[in-house]
Amino acid sequence: MSNKSVRLFKNDFLESLTFVHPIVPLLFWSPVVAYLLWRTLAVHQIPVAQVAMMVLPGLIVWTLMEYLVHRFAFHFPAKSSFGKRLVYLYHGVHHEVPDDKGRLVMPPLGAVIIMAILWVLFGLLIPAPWFEPFFAFFIVGYIIYDYIHYATHHLRIRHGLLKSVTRHHLEHHYKSDKSKFGISSPFWDWVFGTLD
Repeated sequence: MSNKSVRLFKNDFLESLTFVHPIVPLLFWSPVVAYLLWRTLAVHQIPVAQVAMMVLPGLIVWTLMEYLVHRFAFHFPAKSSFGKRLVYLYHGVHHEVPDDKGRLVMPPLGAVIIMAILWVLFGLLIPAPWFEPFFAFFIVGYIIYDYIHYATHHLRIRHGLLKSVTRHHLEHHYKSDKSKFGISSPFWDWVFGTLD
């Protein structure tokens, strides 16, 4: 594993925003999850048993979004120089230096932009008061994804399901970046025929 990194911006401040300590997603998003669940229980007064019914949908939809964003946005075949630069900044740099410890979790600014778009989209599709607990568990899925992604690159996982998930993701990097877009789960690769 390499400690190599690639400079993305000439400006030191912008460059500093591209590096994230792995604890940041947990510290940044946990209060958001807690707030949404507090609103669900205290403001909307939804019973805990009913809130629990949103765990699985939130996590499953996260894995689908993870797959779709990775496949169609992060691997978008941009033609313009601006488009190519944007794809490179969001994801191409990760393929160039996949073991860069400072760039294995999404910087908060990039994650907030994506989450804001999804917040609006899901807000249009999921009725209140179910939207807030759904989105809380969706964010939990994102946090889990970030740590699975970090683990696939920096931990020697030798057993069980995580070993299989690690192999799946590393084959995306080192075998073919045209397949295996699921990071926390290969399920959607199986559904959409992108296992090989």
